[in-house]
This record gives sequence, C-alpha cells and structure tokens, in this order.
Amino acid sequence: MTQDLLYDKRGDIGWITFNRPQARNALTFAMYEGLAEICGRVATTHEAKVLVITGAGDKAFAAGTDIAQFKSFKDGDDGIAYERKMDRILDAVERCAVPTIAAIAGYCTGGGAAIAAVCDFRIASVSAQFGFPIARTLGNCLSMPNYARLASLIGPQRVKEMILLAKMMDATTALQVGLVSEVLPGAAGLHARAQELASTLAGHAPLTMQTTKEALRRLQAKLGDENIDDLIRHTYGSADFREGMSAFLEKRPPKWSGR
Repeated sequence: MTQDLLYDKRGDIGWITFNRPQARNALTFAMYEGLAEICGRVATTHEAKVLVITGAGDKAFAAGTDIAQFKSFKDGDDGIAYERKMDRILDAVERCAVPTIAAIAGYCTGGGAAIAAVCDFRIASVSAQFGFPIARTLGNCLSMPNYARLASLIGPQRVKEMILLAKMMDATTALQVGLVSEVLPGAAGLHARAQELASTLAGHAPLTMQTTKEALRRLQAKLGDENIDDLIRHTYGSADFREGMSAFLEKRPPKWSGR
C-alpha cells in the first residue's frame, strides 16, 4: 500500500484515505488500483463490514486524476484505454460487497467525483464542491457508464450544467438535488458522522445489503450499455485535448480550436 493511499481499520470499519493533500489529493493510477483492490478483497477476507472513503485534510476529497498520468497519451486509443481502466476501477468500488460511504470535504472533482458517485452514501462538509470542469480545463470526456451514473443520480439537465458550463456544485445544492444525503458543518463533524453511519450499517444484515446494492447496480448499468468508443477516441485524440493538457501544465487559459 502506497503512502498516497492510507488504509486504517477501526473495529469493523475500514477507512480509506487519499493522502496527497499537497496536490488536493489528485489521484495516481497506483491510488486507483489500491482503492479497487481493497474494495474487491473484502468479499473474501471479511476484514470490514463497511468502508469509508475520504481525503486527507479539509481542502479536497480528491481533485481528479493527476495530470501527470496523461503525459504519455499519444492518440485516441490511449483515451479508450484510460476510460476502460477507470470503468474497471469504479466498477470494483460499485460492486464492493460491503456498504461504502464517501465523506467529502473540499473539492470533489473529476475522478474524485466519479468515485464518490459510485459509493452507496455520500455525506459532505459545507466546504464541499462537486464538478467535472473538463470543458474549461483538459477538454476530455467521460465514459458512457459515468454519464449514465450521473444522469441517474442528478438528472440529465444537471449533468449538462455541471459539464457543459463547467459549473461547480456546492454542498447546499448537492443536498437539494440528492447528490449527498447530509451536510455537516466541518471536517471533524463529517468524520464523526461517517463513523456513526458506518457503525449503524455494520449492524445490519449483510445479505440484505449486498442483494439490494447489486440489484440497484444492475438496474443502473442498463443505462450505460451504449458504446461511445468513437466519441471517446475522437475527444482524446484531438488537438484540443493536447492543448488542454499543455495549458493546464503551463497555468494559462486553453485556446480551443474544435479539432
């Protein structure tokens, strides 16, 4: 386990912490893989009855994938491979045999927001900010399962506002639209509530929870069956995506060409 991803057992509850506060907990591929590995193994090890996922510090849950992970991309096929990887990681979290709780403070964007979206419960501090601001940063896109998941959670119009307008959603709005179930005044209260919620879940019938989780996952998965590889390949293979990466690293506004 890398120091960028911490795993702490507190009785029957496992706490997974994204631990790169200096980078707003931006996610490396190793962190993604570590998260998926923990979520996948609890079905056989029974080491935890509930998993809580959170970010170190109070500035961010996770501010998306670390931009350095994209530097080697050469064409649209690299984008396909990346989205396949992300779908595999998120599927592992979504299929986790035990309930998962995302405890969110600060920025929850990109890959971080995608992880939160596959958790069973999302609770937030008042500082939480949700979004996929890719239309003004990298110029990339999401996979079909992610679009379907978001549309199922908050509705197509809210997804358009979030992505097309690159509009961040604050904690109050997230509560109003059902993206989160509770808003807490601060990070300390957030973690205390996550522990309390996890303790309640740990005392409930595991098979009832597993069956309900899987039934709802199968229902939602039907929405994401459509293949959009052609769209992903076109987007990640574009000059705009390369410009988005360069502009991000150079800390300047991108100059979009639509090509």
